Amino acid sequence: MMNLMHWRLLVAVADHGSITAAAEHVGMTQSAASQAMAGMEASLGAQLFTREPRKTLPTALGLSVVEQARVMLTALQAIRSTVDEARPMLRGSIRIASFPMVLVAFLTPLLQRFAQLHPGIEVTTLEVTDNEVNTLLDAGLIDFGVVLNPHPGRNATVLGRDNWLAVLPVQHALAQRPAQATVTLEELLAQPFVLATGGCTANARSLGADAGLTLSDIRVEVREWSSAFSLVREGVGVTLVPEMTLPAQRQGLRVMPLAVPVHREFSLVAAQHCPPSAAAGALLKMLAD
Repeated sequence: MMNLMHWRLLVAVADHGSITAAAEHVGMTQSAASQAMAGMEASLGAQLFTREPRKTLPTALGLSVVEQARVMLTALQAIRSTVDEARPMLRGSIRIASFPMVLVAFLTPLLQRFAQLHPGIEVTTLEVTDNEVNTLLDAGLIDFGVVLNPHPGRNATVLGRDNWLAVLPVQHALAQRPAQATVTLEELLAQPFVLATGGCTANARSLGADAGLTLSDIRVEVREWSSAFSLVREGVGVTLVPEMTLPAQRQGLRVMPLAVPVHREFSLVAAQHCPPSAAAGALLKMLAD
């Protein structure tokens, strides 16, 4: 069954010539966009695009369908504009702080939907570290912050979660285990280690401390996940990273799950210094719905 997002994606693919670029434009993951495109073609019983190595191009039929989709989307926007002009529009501003990866993966689709519901509310996003998120929340300088593993007492809306995964050089002894094998946190942290932080307080060192373990042989500490993967490829050591940071190209790397899974949770937390503004309340209502 096709919905409005499918038609927006269809037009975006035609405009960008790439499913990846179109997915980013409409706020979807690349894999979800590919599945949606395949589902549309299967539902219509026709091929709308040809996939080439560096380009996705509409077929002759696809061009006709895309133009009809543009007419439909333009008409829908006109309807929305008419309704917006006929009713009082909620206005205001919201400031949200988040670390970059969560902003792209989880917040962007939500904020695009919010902008459609409340075009009169201006949303400003700040890319900061997890420590800075809490500092800004405590100081009342933002309306919302994305917090890692928030305390149970905080009023938080879960946005998503991912697992911590071990990354080893393919020639490492632990990497020689069978395809579905796992590695324990204890044996991983005992190896020569590349400590990657991503600018966050939650990292291999803190996870080890929570489990009563110590990183005994840190060869190098880096902030950027990409730097850690390069060093692991070179055999400097092993590392532990969140799943969403894994590179698309993994040559030279063996990714292994932990024997006892450990995950991190991202939640949107409202500032507690005062009652939420009308604009912030509208965002909370959308998330609750």
